[in-house]
Amino acid sequence: MGTDFSVLRKGLKRLAILLFLFIASPILLSMSFKAIAIYKEGAQYWFSIAFLVISSLLMLFTIFYAFMTFRVILSALFHEK
Repeated sequence: MGTDFSVLRKGLKRLAILLFLFIASPILLSMSFKAIAIYKEGAQYWFSIAFLVISSLLMLFTIFYAFMTFRVILSALFHEK
């Protein structure tokens, strides 16, 4: 059993992206909920709803991306040669 450093490098790059997503996703989601509370009608309200849907999908993608990133890192660490 050895470490595959090229796959580990790829996993660490994905981990850096994941760290950004872990910070950005909840911030965008809370901003969209606050925008819905502020705007009650008109085009701004529908823009807030669209922003809420997009940020919710980003949150789900972040969770999926986390599982995939940790799978890559684990496969790099426990690589059979």
